[in-house]
Amino acid sequence: MRVAVVGAGAIADSHRTAYRAHHDDVDLVAVADVDEARALAFCATTDHARPYRDLDSLLAEQKPDFVSICTPPGLHVEQTKKVLGSGAWVWCEKPPCRSLAEYDEMVSAERERGPYVSFVYQQRSGSAVARFRELLAKGELGRALVAHCQTTWYRDAGYYSVPWRGRWATEGGGPAMGHGIHQMDLLLHLLAGEDGEDGGDGGDGRQRGAGEESREAGDGEWAEIQAMTARLVHDVETEDVSTALVRFGSGALATVVNSVLSPDEVSRIRIDCERATVELTHLYGHVAENWRYTPAPNCAKLETEPAEDVGSSHAAALTPVLDAYRAGRRPPCSGRDGRRVLEFVAALYKAAFTGQSVRRGEIGPGDPFYRDMAGAGEKAP
Repeated sequence: MRVAVVGAGAIADSHRTAYRAHHDDVDLVAVADVDEARALAFCATTDHARPYRDLDSLLAEQKPDFVSICTPPGLHVEQTKKVLGSGAWVWCEKPPCRSLAEYDEMVSAERERGPYVSFVYQQRSGSAVARFRELLAKGELGRALVAHCQTTWYRDAGYYSVPWRGRWATEGGGPAMGHGIHQMDLLLHLLAGEDGEDGGDGGDGRQRGAGEESREAGDGEWAEIQAMTARLVHDVETEDVSTALVRFGSGALATVVNSVLSPDEVSRIRIDCERATVELTHLYGHVAENWRYTPAPNCAKLETEPAEDVGSSHAAALTPVLDAYRAGRRPPCSGRDGRRVLEFVAALYKAAFTGQSVRRGEIGPGDPFYRDMAGAGEKAP
């Protein structure tokens, strides 16, 4: 399987490491970057990858089967469509793009049974995520009642000296879009239930979960959001902090905080259920020991340790995508499944801009927040 990378910046190293972990199945043959020196430096860390200045030449000469897109989000739509048009699959970094309209445009370039585009939400990978998601979906922890999702990181002025950061037209949003999207995706993934192909319901309208207490389709999806954003420190167009209140279809309530103003950096997910609390505390990646399970009084303690401790990583996230490629089926973090968190972010921004609660499904073509996270160019609150 011939793979290539577009964009040789810092995140490309994570893709190179992921491919190296799957070296029996993949051969990294090329990288494209407008900065020739950066492309050459990346190639020097591989076995025999060739450098290119543009994507068109790479696709024409190397004919890869699978391409990582590691460029700024403003370039993702055009590059994804080119790669899909060549017949190769796409593994694209977050944020997927700058709007729901762009997401739908990318997905419309897919073909039946592939090629597909999948997005890198590596925080939902790892054996502990799979184990707790299974327990939640099967009702072993009881109903989810209260949740908290926190991405409180720190970024200084130097971080925003990169021209495309902090701008609606090039980044698509602030920390809700570029930083907190990982933890928000993980929260939605944990609560959504067990998915069928395409992140959906498996074809009969029911989420897949064993036992009588398995959730109905939609119960674990978010239903309504209220939000505020602010620009408190950085001289940027977008926000540098956001907060949100969320109601899920099950009735569960959640708080969401995204910040790049927090010297004590942490990423946290906490879900209080009827029979137990599950909490994950980490920064940029997690293993089993980062998860804490606390049963409610008078409730038997369940076995929560995964049989094998596989942490979250690009390599772990790549495994099911490669499995889907070999099977010719839609991969995770694509289609409806990949769109879920982007719709959530769009709703967060709409709620903050308008001061009104936003319901899942209401942002569609014709809504200004469908084509622009800032509502077609309005000034940030």
